[in-house]
Amino acid sequence: MLPCLSVALALDYDSLWGLHMNDAERLNRLATLSRFRDQGELAYDSMDKAHSFSAANGYYSDAKEFFHEAIRLAEELGEVNEAISLGNRLEHIKAVFRNQFVQ
Repeated sequence: MLPCLSVALALDYDSLWGLHMNDAERLNRLATLSRFRDQGELAYDSMDKAHSFSAANGYYSDAKEFFHEAIRLAEELGEVNEAISLGNRLEHIKAVFRNQFVQ
């Protein structure tokens, strides 16, 4: 199953090629995408080490938000493979949360 296949299909031509931004803006957005991904991973690590459902739920929410923003930026930049990879990682995080913290 490819849960993020719709990501690639939903991209429009302009966003696919990033036609509306200069090199500096693109580099800035790529750096922001990287920060969102890194923050999502930190939130996931904290979720996995949480000692209560409440704490885990908060970190899980943070991880989802960071990954959703990273996916949005990847789509905007036309980074289809990155968007799919991020989407798959997010699905993994959701599965881990459901398995470890939801009865």
